[in-house]
Amino acid sequence: MTDFETITVDQHRAVATITLRRPEAGNALNSPMRRELTAVFGSIADTARAVLLTGAGPRFCAGQDLGGAANFKALDLESALLDETLPLVQQIAKCPRPVICAVNGLAAGAGANLALACDIVIAAHSASFLQANVLAGMIPDTGGTYFLPRRVGVARAMALSLTGEAVSAEQAADWGLIWKAVADDDLMEEANALADRLAKGPADAHASIKQAIGVSLQNSLEDQVALEARLQGELSKSRDFAEGVSAMMDGRPAEFDAASGQSETPTKTSAKRKDSFSALD
Repeated sequence: MTDFETITVDQHRAVATITLRRPEAGNALNSPMRRELTAVFGSIADTARAVLLTGAGPRFCAGQDLGGAANFKALDLESALLDETLPLVQQIAKCPRPVICAVNGLAAGAGANLALACDIVIAAHSASFLQANVLAGMIPDTGGTYFLPRRVGVARAMALSLTGEAVSAEQAADWGLIWKAVADDDLMEEANALADRLAKGPADAHASIKQAIGVSLQNSLEDQVALEARLQGELSKSRDFAEGVSAMMDGRPAEFDAASGQSETPTKTSAKRKDSFSALD
């Protein structure tokens, strides 16, 4: 794997694990980390069938790195968000592979919203989620005002953003902010097991599920059903569909094409990558 300054990328079989590695700074997002993550998520589908994102040390991500008290006033936050943060969340959203986030500790501000940009979030019981930006006189960023109301509704999104109150992992799971909270010692075992399971699944179907759900809140019922019909039509021509139906009829586990993400009409896969989650484009 390529050497990085702020992250590590390890691949075991078909699962790529991306670890934020600035523990001395609480894994806060700085410019190199944003750019490295963007590059990795932009190419990870070429080698992996599932992606796992986590953090090194006691925190998942403490938010944006403001550079210390002497430097923060010189930051051009608008440019950083447009030039570095937007491409990052777009690449996560466009990634055709399932992206799991294992939140191992505090996820604050941009760190919380980086986790929410992922498809499935599992958090340790000791983890918490905090929309901390208001405490510094700012608003949620890294897609926070987009992801929060879609996950927990406008009322809770507004309260979390206005108060900056922390939400425990168990409360986050109860609210639907994340998928589940697990014991600290079980976090990586559960996250890895899920990643392994998804990596063995039907890659084209995963990409299509991400696409369809990603645009569902912007579409009318008619548009959404038409999208489902188009995607089902494409998937019905795939090797994975043939294998899945045969496996159900035979009463055995399906063995999907590990070569993959490739259907018998491969141009459709690249088209799905381009237009998925178009609301962030």
